[in-house]
Amino acid sequence: MSPPALLSKELPDIENLLSLNPRVKTKCTVVPTTETKVNKKHWKRNPDRSCASGPKLNNNFEDIKHTTLSERAALKEAARCLKCADAPCQKSCPTQLDIKSFITSISNKNYYGSAKAIFSDNPLGLTCGMVCPTSDLCVGGCNLQASEEGPINIGGLQQFATDVFKQMGVKQIVPPGIKAPKQMNKKIALLGGGPASLSCATFLGRLGYKNITIYEKRSYLGGLSSSEIPQYRLPVDVVNFEIQLVKDLGVKFETNRMLSTKDIMVKDLLASDHAVFLGIGLPEPKLNPIFKDLSESMGFFTSKTFLPKVADGSKPGLCACKANQALPQLHGNVIVLGAGDTAFDCATSALRCGAKRVFVVFRKGSSGIRAVPEEVELAREEKCEFLPYLSPRKVLVKDNKITGMEFCRTEQNENDEWVEDEEQTTRLKANYVISAFGSGLYDTEVIEAMAPVELDRWSMPKLNAKTLQTSEPQVFCGGDLAGTADTTVESVNDGKIAAWSMHCYLEGLPMDTLAELPLFHTEIDNVDISVEMCGIKFENPFGLASAPPTTSAAMIRRAFEQGWGFVVTKTFGLDKDLVTNVSPRIVRGTTSGYNYGPQQGAFLNIELISEKKAEYWFRSIAELKKDFPTKIVIASIMCQYIEEDWIEMATKAEASGADALELNLSCPHGMGESGMGLACGQDPVLVENISKWVRKAVKIPFFVKLTPNITDIVSIAMAAKRGNADGVSAINTVQGLMSLKADATPWPAIGSEKKTTYGGVSGNATRPMALRAISSIANKLPGFPILGIGGIDSGEVALQFLQAGATVLQVCSSVQNQDFTLIDDYCTSLKALLYLKAHPPPRNAVFWDGQSPPTPKHQKGKPVLHLTGEGNKTLGFFGPYMHEREDKMAQIRSEKGPMWKIQSDDDLEPPQNGHSHVQVPKVKDIIGRALPHIGNYKSLDNKQQKVALIDDDLCINCGKCYMTCADSGYQAIEFDPKTHIPHITDDCTGCTLCVSVCPIIDCISMVPKTIPHVIKRGLGEEKNYYTHALSPMQ
Repeated sequence: MSPPALLSKELPDIENLLSLNPRVKTKCTVVPTTETKVNKKHWKRNPDRSCASGPKLNNNFEDIKHTTLSERAALKEAARCLKCADAPCQKSCPTQLDIKSFITSISNKNYYGSAKAIFSDNPLGLTCGMVCPTSDLCVGGCNLQASEEGPINIGGLQQFATDVFKQMGVKQIVPPGIKAPKQMNKKIALLGGGPASLSCATFLGRLGYKNITIYEKRSYLGGLSSSEIPQYRLPVDVVNFEIQLVKDLGVKFETNRMLSTKDIMVKDLLASDHAVFLGIGLPEPKLNPIFKDLSESMGFFTSKTFLPKVADGSKPGLCACKANQALPQLHGNVIVLGAGDTAFDCATSALRCGAKRVFVVFRKGSSGIRAVPEEVELAREEKCEFLPYLSPRKVLVKDNKITGMEFCRTEQNENDEWVEDEEQTTRLKANYVISAFGSGLYDTEVIEAMAPVELDRWSMPKLNAKTLQTSEPQVFCGGDLAGTADTTVESVNDGKIAAWSMHCYLEGLPMDTLAELPLFHTEIDNVDISVEMCGIKFENPFGLASAPPTTSAAMIRRAFEQGWGFVVTKTFGLDKDLVTNVSPRIVRGTTSGYNYGPQQGAFLNIELISEKKAEYWFRSIAELKKDFPTKIVIASIMCQYIEEDWIEMATKAEASGADALELNLSCPHGMGESGMGLACGQDPVLVENISKWVRKAVKIPFFVKLTPNITDIVSIAMAAKRGNADGVSAINTVQGLMSLKADATPWPAIGSEKKTTYGGVSGNATRPMALRAISSIANKLPGFPILGIGGIDSGEVALQFLQAGATVLQVCSSVQNQDFTLIDDYCTSLKALLYLKAHPPPRNAVFWDGQSPPTPKHQKGKPVLHLTGEGNKTLGFFGPYMHEREDKMAQIRSEKGPMWKIQSDDDLEPPQNGHSHVQVPKVKDIIGRALPHIGNYKSLDNKQQKVALIDDDLCINCGKCYMTCADSGYQAIEFDPKTHIPHITDDCTGCTLCVSVCPIIDCISMVPKTIPHVIKRGLGEEKNYYTHALSPMQ
């Protein structure tokens, strides 16, 4: 008879499953270099340096930008941003985007608020997020350039937020309350349908002008964004989305109309009393005389002929009349001439049109490349060859086909002048030549059509550089034609400047009048988030807690000016109880690990109540109520357990004009030693009596501020209610000791003795305790007002507190992390969340979580296709699996053509019809909505089991799920030693640890269990089976 199995030893099948689980290292690892050289290729995710050929790119017009971000990456990057004062990034942006604010909104999962901030200053915010040369603009000014981790990916964040808004399906509207222009029906003609005109039309539309028409010579809109910027950098659906935002404002469009003596002329527009904006760009290429008599059939293109053909053949639905336009078919070697962004677009596009090898040739050195680093690096990765110091001399032609080019060497002389050395010549074999030497305006019919506008010697309009007004007062100009804009974002800004200048001219205002352009506006911004509590109307539910942000009345005044709905003053007492603080006293928390800078998860403070006298606060309250009659001021007061003191303080505070009182019976440090704060708030009898004293003294509402440093906070709330308090504030800070240094001294440490005391922990770390306290009180005392406090740092978290039972919300630590302007983010976020409850996004609405869209199958933020290899196993994204995947994708693209793209689930589901007329819920409608879901453990059904499901196409093969399941869970995840794809076994009990540690959003989900649930009792003979109670739909 064999001995019984050891209960403390894993079974053989589990031991096998745990073979890859980490173990403490006890000896060195020794592997020959020859083996590692082979092994590393199996795990390699980046291109092999020894690989001579580039990726297979024929017909591949999928996103190639390094800046593209998934939601996970966007949240991490936004959290890294410092949100600086007087942010240099904003000063470096041509459109002056409030970058600090839009990134703040992303970090708070307020993607609508972020998009609103972006579109307010840049109507083409999504386009610019994709194509802006950010390294030379906003990113160049990022203060994190001074740190090891480097600057923020501002363009990627901008693209992410505006793309999420695009998915929401919300229309732009003219902001309500805009003063109608004197000439609101004035005819305004914008010539050219590119970024400058679209921007100008948007701002004029927001100002209230009703008769705006954009004329475009092509059959489609968007200008160079549509015709020349490749699909893999700027998809056509993005351009169409932003054009629709312009149409939302009532702007009209006419295609196949152009500035020409044969069609539209400026003099005719002026004769018919139009205001005019010239935004036609520079439509013709600059040509070297050596290209004379060359044609496309011979293999010669300019960027102005090549890129539009690529666009026609790769952008779905760009033009109905060209729906079947074929992509240019190239082969062999392609020479691209030029060193600007357009040249590199031509180079990378040529590879997608069949070119075997592309040479980018330019006159100066590699350090003088004018193109932005982002584009140059992409071309380099795709194995384009860069050939500097060459000037074209001759195109070689044989049998009416280009066979190559001849160049001479350029160099700098001793005076740093560029000279050409005709004795040093180079020949390159080539099948095609693409000239990308810039563009200009040479068409006499267009030039003459601009009369009577005065032109310079380059046939460009003479204009005022600040107002963009031409010699004709009613004619303005922007974009390439204005001569200053080199990029899309600068053209957008030209349109913005011209719109305000045109408005000033039409209104008869001085042209230097300070701009007052309306912000981006949708129905979301009209959502009412006011709420009433105890007969007091709060214009929004967000207020400042009694804490450092309300240290002085002047700070409160600034907070009101920014939009906060209410404040609770810093707690003050009678003059006999005046305090003096110690220092240091407010320190960063350690609950988020070693995180330095913004986004602190907690603070600890040992600050006492206000050092200011009571009379200061009484007078301040009167001033604030006089100047801000719609704002709510709640006076926070504290006394010892003396009836006369409480009556005196409450009476005087009411007389000063305070709307309500907050009785601070919960300060966790210092004050309790004086018989105040915590000393009173932990005893239900004392709380009830103090409440009765105050109720007897005043008629205005008052709320008892509760301490979480007690076993049963509900009992204290009940005592306050018995004492006729109007409600409670929950919770105050949680008592704690933040940290001890290696030498055993605490932080904060006071004086030479380096002493400390237990302080109050605030911030996100206290949120679970706050939600528990609020929901417990709300369930026990239905309808009893609660002012929620404790880690509220976003509109999304605010919604949690409201649904847990809070009526209004107090904020402190978030302001300590940032500034008073957070209120704008909180309000737009809450408005968006309420709006989306009534008007969900048109696609996959059921899978949205607030403002967070469903996660598509992706790697590095870019969509991927589910592919399988040998044995029908999922193909991974590294080593041999990546190469097999690339081969299969190349085959699919060869069969499907350049218009094909990887479809996400979002693309596959048909959009729902327009938003229904469902009433957007009010704040009062959602208060306590979560309470029916919160109860005792015994109310939970253990027959409704779920298990984990891993999406192989989202997985990045880190094995975090495997490790946590092995050493903290139920050993229910296998980890393939070759593919590193984890697999959930039938032993999964649904503990959800794997979901909690997975670094990729939605990679692991919890789904209904479809097999019997086996409970392991430990001794082998006991097994209980529960039949799963959920249907797949549930």
